[in-house]
Amino acid sequence: MSDTSTEAAAAAAPAEALAKPGARRTPGDPATRGRTTIADGVVAKIAGMAARDVVGVHAMGGGLSRTFGAVRDRVPGASRSVTRGVKAEVGEVQTALDLEIVVEYGVSIAEVSRTVRENVISAVERMTGLEVVEVNINVGDVNLPDDAEEEAPDDERPPLQ
Repeated sequence: MSDTSTEAAAAAAPAEALAKPGARRTPGDPATRGRTTIADGVVAKIAGMAARDVVGVHAMGGGLSRTFGAVRDRVPGASRSVTRGVKAEVGEVQTALDLEIVVEYGVSIAEVSRTVRENVISAVERMTGLEVVEVNINVGDVNLPDDAEEEAPDDERPPLQ
């Protein structure tokens, strides 16, 4: 005579395991169960913040975008655009970035560009897991000491009153 209660319990075990919180549901690495996509804007924000952290970078973006950005930044309640001067193209496992920067007068443009490139690659790869295949940097302007009175850097603009 067979014990039907044991057979019933064995058959019910997988269903019960699925119902129990914290129970292992399927074998394998959790990282392989699904897909993560990262928007271009997310990568652009990370790259913009990383580029702004480099000493010698006065601002991001070209003349026209900085002008519009300065106006937008002065609107009460508007947030500062960290993606100004950054274009990101994101694929499934790789990304490419184009940055437009303004450097401070007197700094080595080659050294600032190298440091920006290293900082951006490090931040994007660490935070997203994407491989950064290229970081193209366009130095669109140099901030002269006389310009400091006319245009404060992105972080130091006084609020509109």
